[in-house]
Amino acid sequence: MPEIRVNGATISYEEHGTGPETIVFAHGLLWSGRMFDHQVNALKDRYRCITFDFRGQGQSEVTDSGYDMDTLTNDAAALIEALHATPCHFVGLSMGGFVGMRLAIRRPDLIRSLILLETSADPEPRENVGRYRLLNFIARWLGLRLVADQVMPIMFGKTFLTDPNRAQERAMWRKRMTANHRIGISRAVRGVIERQGVYEQIDRITAPTLIIVGDQDVATPPDKARRIFERIPHSSLIVIPGAGHTSTVEAPETVNTLLRRFLDAHADNGSQR
Repeated sequence: MPEIRVNGATISYEEHGTGPETIVFAHGLLWSGRMFDHQVNALKDRYRCITFDFRGQGQSEVTDSGYDMDTLTNDAAALIEALHATPCHFVGLSMGGFVGMRLAIRRPDLIRSLILLETSADPEPRENVGRYRLLNFIARWLGLRLVADQVMPIMFGKTFLTDPNRAQERAMWRKRMTANHRIGISRAVRGVIERQGVYEQIDRITAPTLIIVGDQDVATPPDKARRIFERIPHSSLIVIPGAGHTSTVEAPETVNTLLRRFLDAHADNGSQR
């Protein structure tokens, strides 16, 4: 994977397609840009598609600090500018959505449109914090394999987890999750757990915004998506039946159709590059 140095961190990224407009994909906690493989394959014939791994995750550098949402937002902004991707269509899932909202609020010049999947504008619910800290402690000191059984139902919906035809996919994603660097991922988890909310600020978002959520999402349930929809002007909301917290993997064709429709409606005929 190519790498770029931003804000004191070496960030790994991939680029596919050479379209006149750019889509930047920001992944969720515990994963990497690979969670958008289906979307990149579907869109690279018409768009320049950039995926990247947040610091401490995937192939990016495990830094000593910088895992708070403000720093990750600055990382994403620096990457977008360095790769000459402005203004981009920004697709953020879960943690990637936390960053996407902050970018759209603070750097609207970078964002042509915003797509938010399975995310929240609120702080982590208090009832989740203790459990997530315990899981994070175990993962940090004893290994991610010991918490995989508890984490998979947070990351995926029941339909995906119980489908006998998708056992191989589940095994692949479980393997990818447990391959995370223990220190990097523990720092990333803390950044998510301790994040501040931006709900009171998201009415300042002016970019066209599509909000997508799976109806089986237990990490950021549909009511979180509805709160975002009600607050962001000119936004739309789609609930995907039978999908959980990772709809790009669980329901890729549905997500691809929604992205194509939205992007076609908000693309500019001019060239960005």
